[in-house]
Amino acid sequence: MTSLDNYTGVAICDGYKVYDVLAREREGSDLALAHCWVHVRRKFVEAEPHYPEASEILDRIGQLYAIEAEAKRASPEERLATLAALRAKQSKPVVDEIRNWLMTQRALPRSSLGKAIAYTSGLWPGLVRFLGDPKIPLDTNGVERALRGVVVGRKNHYGSRSERGTRVAALFYSLIESAKLAGVEPRAYLGEAARRAIRNPGTVTLARDFK
Repeated sequence: MTSLDNYTGVAICDGYKVYDVLAREREGSDLALAHCWVHVRRKFVEAEPHYPEASEILDRIGQLYAIEAEAKRASPEERLATLAALRAKQSKPVVDEIRNWLMTQRALPRSSLGKAIAYTSGLWPGLVRFLGDPKIPLDTNGVERALRGVVVGRKNHYGSRSERGTRVAALFYSLIESAKLAGVEPRAYLGEAARRAIRNPGTVTLARDFK
Protein backbone atom coordinates (compact mmCIF):
# COMPACT_ATOMS: atom_id res chain seq x y z
CA MET A 1 0.00 0.00 0.00
CA THR A 2 3.06 2.25 -0.26
CA SER A 3 1.54 3.93 -3.32
CA LEU A 4 -1.24 5.35 -1.10
CA ASP A 5 0.97 6.44 1.78
CA ASN A 6 1.05 10.07 0.68
CA TYR A 7 -2.16 10.06 -1.33
CA THR A 8 -4.86 12.55 -0.41
CA GLY A 9 -8.40 12.43 -1.76
CA VAL A 10 -10.89 9.63 -2.32
CA ALA A 11 -9.73 6.08 -3.06
CA ILE A 12 -12.33 3.93 -4.82
CA CYS A 13 -11.88 0.35 -3.64
CA ASP A 14 -13.42 -2.99 -2.80
CA GLY A 15 -13.63 -4.56 0.64
CA TYR A 16 -9.96 -5.58 0.85
CA LYS A 17 -9.12 -5.14 4.55
CA VAL A 18 -5.78 -3.46 3.92
CA TYR A 19 -7.57 -0.31 2.70
CA ASP A 20 -9.46 -0.04 5.99
CA VAL A 21 -6.26 -0.55 7.98
CA LEU A 22 -4.54 2.23 6.03
CA ALA A 23 -7.53 4.55 6.47
CA ARG A 24 -7.54 3.93 10.23
CA GLU A 25 -3.81 4.57 10.44
CA ARG A 26 -4.34 7.85 8.62
CA GLU A 27 -7.46 8.85 10.50
CA GLY A 28 -7.87 12.61 10.41
CA SER A 29 -5.92 12.87 7.14
CA ASP A 30 -7.30 13.78 3.72
CA LEU A 31 -7.68 10.13 2.68
CA ALA A 32 -11.24 8.82 2.34
CA LEU A 33 -12.50 5.46 1.07
CA ALA A 34 -15.42 5.02 -1.29
CA HIS A 35 -16.52 1.42 -1.70
CA CYS A 36 -17.78 -0.41 -4.76
CA TRP A 37 -21.45 -1.29 -5.26
CA VAL A 38 -20.63 -3.93 -7.89
CA HIS A 39 -18.73 -5.95 -5.30
CA VAL A 40 -21.76 -5.69 -3.01
CA ARG A 41 -24.01 -6.80 -5.85
CA ARG A 42 -21.86 -9.88 -6.49
CA LYS A 43 -22.33 -11.01 -2.89
CA PHE A 44 -26.12 -10.89 -3.23
CA VAL A 45 -26.03 -12.56 -6.66
CA GLU A 46 -24.21 -15.46 -4.97
CA ALA A 47 -26.83 -15.57 -2.21
CA GLU A 48 -29.95 -15.27 -4.37
CA PRO A 49 -30.22 -18.95 -5.49
CA HIS A 50 -30.59 -19.97 -1.84
CA TYR A 51 -32.21 -16.79 -0.51
CA PRO A 52 -34.74 -15.33 -2.98
CA GLU A 53 -35.18 -12.28 -0.74
CA ALA A 54 -31.74 -11.14 -1.90
CA SER A 55 -33.43 -10.10 -5.15
CA GLU A 56 -34.82 -7.07 -3.28
CA ILE A 57 -31.30 -5.68 -2.84
CA LEU A 58 -30.38 -6.52 -6.43
CA ASP A 59 -33.43 -4.60 -7.65
CA ARG A 60 -32.53 -1.55 -5.57
CA ILE A 61 -28.92 -1.59 -6.72
CA GLY A 62 -30.30 -1.73 -10.25
CA GLN A 63 -32.30 1.40 -9.44
CA LEU A 64 -29.11 3.19 -8.40
CA TYR A 65 -27.55 2.42 -11.77
CA ALA A 66 -30.68 3.50 -13.62
CA ILE A 67 -30.46 6.87 -11.85
CA GLU A 68 -26.79 7.18 -12.84
CA ALA A 69 -27.74 6.49 -16.45
CA GLU A 70 -30.18 9.41 -16.41
CA ALA A 71 -27.33 11.82 -15.70
CA LYS A 72 -25.50 10.67 -18.84
CA ARG A 73 -28.20 12.31 -20.94
CA ALA A 74 -27.09 15.73 -19.72
CA SER A 75 -24.39 17.69 -21.53
CA PRO A 76 -20.80 17.21 -20.27
CA GLU A 77 -20.91 20.71 -18.76
CA GLU A 78 -24.09 19.96 -16.82
CA ARG A 79 -23.48 16.30 -15.99
CA LEU A 80 -21.98 16.68 -12.52
CA ALA A 81 -24.64 19.13 -11.37
CA THR A 82 -27.36 16.89 -12.81
CA LEU A 83 -25.89 13.84 -11.12
CA ALA A 84 -25.61 15.62 -7.77
CA ALA A 85 -29.28 16.61 -7.96
CA LEU A 86 -30.41 13.11 -8.98
CA ARG A 87 -28.42 11.48 -6.22
CA ALA A 88 -29.84 13.81 -3.59
CA LYS A 89 -33.42 13.44 -4.76
CA GLN A 90 -33.59 9.85 -6.03
CA SER A 91 -30.53 7.84 -5.00
CA LYS A 92 -30.58 8.71 -1.32
CA PRO A 93 -34.10 7.28 -0.73
CA VAL A 94 -33.04 4.06 -2.48
CA VAL A 95 -29.90 3.86 -0.31
CA ASP A 96 -32.05 4.43 2.79
CA GLU A 97 -34.29 1.54 1.73
CA ILE A 98 -31.25 -0.70 1.32
CA ARG A 99 -30.03 0.27 4.78
CA ASN A 100 -33.41 -0.45 6.35
CA TRP A 101 -33.55 -3.82 4.62
CA LEU A 102 -30.09 -4.77 5.88
CA MET A 103 -31.03 -3.88 9.45
CA THR A 104 -34.24 -5.91 9.47
CA GLN A 105 -32.97 -9.16 7.94
CA ARG A 106 -32.16 -12.25 9.94
CA ALA A 107 -29.66 -14.70 8.52
CA LEU A 108 -27.05 -17.10 9.85
CA PRO A 109 -23.68 -15.32 9.90
CA ARG A 110 -21.95 -18.04 7.87
CA SER A 111 -24.71 -18.29 5.27
CA SER A 112 -24.24 -16.63 1.87
CA LEU A 113 -26.93 -14.10 2.76
CA GLY A 114 -25.43 -13.45 6.19
CA LYS A 115 -22.01 -12.87 4.62
CA ALA A 116 -23.49 -10.52 2.01
CA ILE A 117 -25.26 -8.50 4.70
CA ALA A 118 -22.14 -8.34 6.89
CA TYR A 119 -19.97 -7.32 3.93
CA THR A 120 -22.34 -4.52 2.94
CA SER A 121 -22.88 -3.26 6.47
CA GLY A 122 -19.17 -3.24 7.20
CA LEU A 123 -18.46 -1.02 4.19
CA TRP A 124 -21.45 1.27 4.65
CA PRO A 125 -19.65 4.62 5.21
CA GLY A 126 -17.70 4.11 2.01
CA LEU A 127 -20.71 2.87 0.07
CA VAL A 128 -22.72 6.03 0.75
CA ARG A 129 -19.85 8.46 0.14
CA PHE A 130 -20.92 8.85 -3.49
CA LEU A 131 -24.07 10.65 -2.34
CA GLY A 132 -22.05 13.68 -1.28
CA ASP A 133 -19.72 13.90 -4.28
CA PRO A 134 -20.89 13.50 -7.90
CA LYS A 135 -17.29 12.81 -8.97
CA ILE A 136 -17.28 9.51 -7.09
CA PRO A 137 -18.44 6.58 -9.27
CA LEU A 138 -20.62 3.77 -7.95
CA ASP A 139 -18.01 1.12 -8.60
CA THR A 140 -14.45 0.24 -9.52
CA ASN A 141 -15.35 -1.05 -12.99
CA GLY A 142 -13.43 1.69 -14.78
CA VAL A 143 -10.29 0.97 -12.78
CA GLU A 144 -10.60 -2.78 -13.28
CA ARG A 145 -10.98 -2.36 -17.04
CA ALA A 146 -7.90 -0.14 -17.11
CA LEU A 147 -5.91 -2.75 -15.15
CA ARG A 148 -6.63 -5.52 -17.63
CA GLY A 149 -3.79 -4.32 -19.85
CA VAL A 150 -1.43 -4.36 -16.88
CA VAL A 151 -2.37 -7.93 -15.97
CA VAL A 152 -2.16 -9.24 -19.54
CA GLY A 153 1.15 -7.45 -20.08
CA ARG A 154 2.60 -8.80 -16.86
CA LYS A 155 1.69 -12.32 -17.92
CA ASN A 156 3.21 -11.89 -21.38
CA HIS A 157 6.48 -10.24 -20.40
CA TYR A 158 6.89 -11.98 -17.02
CA GLY A 159 6.75 -8.85 -14.90
CA SER A 160 9.08 -5.89 -14.76
CA ARG A 161 11.96 -7.85 -13.13
CA SER A 162 13.04 -5.04 -10.78
CA GLU A 163 11.61 -2.33 -8.54
CA ARG A 164 12.79 0.36 -10.95
CA GLY A 165 11.24 -1.50 -13.88
CA THR A 166 7.96 -1.72 -11.99
CA ARG A 167 7.99 2.02 -11.24
CA VAL A 168 8.70 2.86 -14.88
CA ALA A 169 5.92 0.51 -16.02
CA ALA A 170 3.51 2.10 -13.53
CA LEU A 171 4.42 5.55 -14.83
CA PHE A 172 3.71 4.62 -18.44
CA TYR A 173 0.52 2.73 -17.61
CA SER A 174 -0.71 5.84 -15.77
CA LEU A 175 0.16 8.09 -18.72
CA ILE A 176 -1.50 5.80 -21.24
CA GLU A 177 -4.71 5.35 -19.24
CA SER A 178 -4.87 9.10 -18.51
CA ALA A 179 -4.58 9.80 -22.24
CA LYS A 180 -7.46 7.40 -22.93
CA LEU A 181 -9.63 9.11 -20.33
CA ALA A 182 -8.87 12.48 -21.93
CA GLY A 183 -9.85 11.16 -25.37
CA VAL A 184 -6.27 11.32 -26.68
CA GLU A 185 -4.61 8.59 -28.74
CA PRO A 186 -1.89 7.27 -26.36
CA ARG A 187 0.88 6.72 -28.91
CA ALA A 188 0.44 10.19 -30.35
CA TYR A 189 0.42 11.70 -26.86
CA LEU A 190 3.59 9.90 -25.73
CA GLY A 191 5.37 10.93 -28.95
CA GLU A 192 4.39 14.58 -28.64
CA ALA A 193 5.15 14.67 -24.88
CA ALA A 194 8.63 13.26 -25.57
CA ARG A 195 9.30 15.82 -28.33
CA ARG A 196 8.21 18.72 -26.09
CA ALA A 197 10.38 17.41 -23.25
CA ILE A 198 13.41 17.24 -25.57
CA ARG A 199 12.81 20.80 -26.79
CA ASN A 200 12.17 22.10 -23.27
CA PRO A 201 13.81 19.92 -20.58
CA GLY A 202 11.66 19.61 -17.49
CA THR A 203 8.41 20.17 -19.39
CA VAL A 204 5.42 18.24 -18.09
CA THR A 205 2.74 17.68 -20.73
CA LEU A 206 -0.57 16.47 -19.36
CA ALA A 207 -3.00 14.57 -21.56
CA ARG A 208 -5.57 17.34 -21.20
CA ASP A 209 -2.99 19.83 -22.58
CA PHE A 210 -2.36 17.79 -25.69
CA LYS A 211 -3.51 19.33 -28.95
